[in-house]
Amino acid sequence: MQKLTINIFTTKNSWMNPFDEKLKECLENRGHIVHCISNKTELHDADISLLLSCLEILEPEYLEKSKHNLVVHASDLPHGKGWSPATWQIIEGKNNIPLTLFEATQQVDSGPVYITDNIQLDGAELIDDWQKLMGNKIVDICLQFVDNYPQIISNGRKQSGHETFYPRRRPQDSELDINKTIAEQFNLLRVVDNEKYPAFFIKDGKKYIIQISKDKNE
Repeated sequence: MQKLTINIFTTKNSWMNPFDEKLKECLENRGHIVHCISNKTELHDADISLLLSCLEILEPEYLEKSKHNLVVHASDLPHGKGWSPATWQIIEGKNNIPLTLFEATQQVDSGPVYITDNIQLDGAELIDDWQKLMGNKIVDICLQFVDNYPQIISNGRKQSGHETFYPRRRPQDSELDINKTIAEQFNLLRVVDNEKYPAFFIKDGKKYIIQISKDKNE
């Protein structure tokens, strides 16, 4: 196996950071040179840049630092482009969450696809649960690409089908409707973050915060 130089680029304080460390260790054990970064100005000249939970859009000057710039997106592209696709799909009640590894280009979420996979949920997972499943699967997909590089490039395929977009989620999207049941809103509760964007409701002009966690005794 050839020795590659690889950037792992994830936005600072992302849920993906612990999985970056796992991926870095696996790649270094394979003999590759790996840089974990959180800002595009830190990008090294590399064979591959893995853009994982990266909230920045890279201008051409940064994309050109690597031979290949790869993103793992949690939807069946070109369906579900945009922001927080796994979150939106869980709210929609979906339990099969696709993952697509593709080449980053200047046109967002539109490059050739190299690998598709998925995670399967049972409908009971809260945010830490399904992010752990997704993070580990992303590590597996990235290793699969690197282990089969450069031959895998010839397997790339153009995206085809109906293009749809998810909007960026905001803290106010965690609002509960006091006129609906918990059961009706459970999928929303599955995607809230108790610290960054907790569930809340408004009653008589006052805002109340709701936190959710599993009973550790069960």
